[in-house]
Amino acid sequence: MKKAKSDYAIQTVVNALRVLETFQDAEELGVTDIARSLDLHKNNVFRLLATLELQGYIEQRDGGPYRLGTRCLELGRAYSRAGGDLLRRAGPALDALARETGETAHIAVLRDFEVVHLDGREATQLLRVGSRVGRRLPAHTTALGKVLLACADERVRSDYDRWISASGGLETRSDGSIVDRDKLFEHLRGVAVRRVALDLGECDPGVCCVAAPVFDDTGHLVAALSVSGPCVRCDPESLVSELAPRVSAAADRLSSELGYSA
Repeated sequence: MKKAKSDYAIQTVVNALRVLETFQDAEELGVTDIARSLDLHKNNVFRLLATLELQGYIEQRDGGPYRLGTRCLELGRAYSRAGGDLLRRAGPALDALARETGETAHIAVLRDFEVVHLDGREATQLLRVGSRVGRRLPAHTTALGKVLLACADERVRSDYDRWISASGGLETRSDGSIVDRDKLFEHLRGVAVRRVALDLGECDPGVCCVAAPVFDDTGHLVAALSVSGPCVRCDPESLVSELAPRVSAAADRLSSELGYSA
């Protein structure tokens, strides 16, 4: 029987990557902050930071707190280059979508059942949703995540179902979050039919979103496009009647550019 990849994981490497991930929502952190966040011993964290600093992934100025190093930026740019057609073509699509709707646009993928925002364009309005580029969010709370789950292969949803059980349930991000497993999968079935998903303040209170899937030339789901804005402006009626058709059209155009034929 073939072993699961997790059986080959090296815990020290896992912890080093966890240290890097703590900087997703903080520009600078100290050893104590990281140790507390990851439930690791301070000496262990210090050694991991020292190793990452030696390789250029972490920087420390004048003995103060730590921050991400330039090597992380280089890897990010390398990922963008490796993204090929998807990210190159997504740029103009995001520009047009943000311009047409007046709201913030993103493209994202699914990683470990979290939504990873690869690129985005902020709205120019004073009251707007900020960029989430680089952020990871629970899939079940976002329009992007619902699309990435619902429009993927059945295997993805089966794996997700097992992950929900193993992790002890779904996280509550707001009062609107769908945390009941059965309700979520029923909701995803509807998203799969409509090929559009809504987030009505389910991730962040006051923020609403609509998303649609992007497919490649093999018909494989590769990403999702979204538009998000304040709920006071992007109410359910506006999302469905005005923004959803624009997001779906933009996603269809991007899919077509990637070689997809419905």
